[in-house]
Amino acid sequence: MKRIINILLIVTFIVVIMVPLTGIQIHKLSSALFLVLSLIHIFINRQRLRLKGYLLLLLIAITFISGLFVMIFDEYSFLVIFHKVLSICVVFFLAIHIFIYHKVFVKKKN
Repeated sequence: MKRIINILLIVTFIVVIMVPLTGIQIHKLSSALFLVLSLIHIFINRQRLRLKGYLLLLLIAITFISGLFVMIFDEYSFLVIFHKVLSICVVFFLAIHIFIYHKVFVKKKN
């Protein structure tokens, strides 16, 4: 179950960051699915979750909400810039999260 959720998270994340190729509609649908899968992932791994995990989820949720505000108030450029900066931060922190826990998973397996 955990492996399937992780694979789905990676696939939806890749679709989310491919906005120029997929378009805004697919981006919003996949980002909503990514948010739901992130909540499921946190629920499954709640025993070993620390403050950093909750902060990462909060950052993902804030990015999602700022994306909704960008759709509604698209004439305000500071919202677009805020959403793009948050998106880049999420990519950066998710890469760190995957690197750390992939390393731990490989050590456990061996």
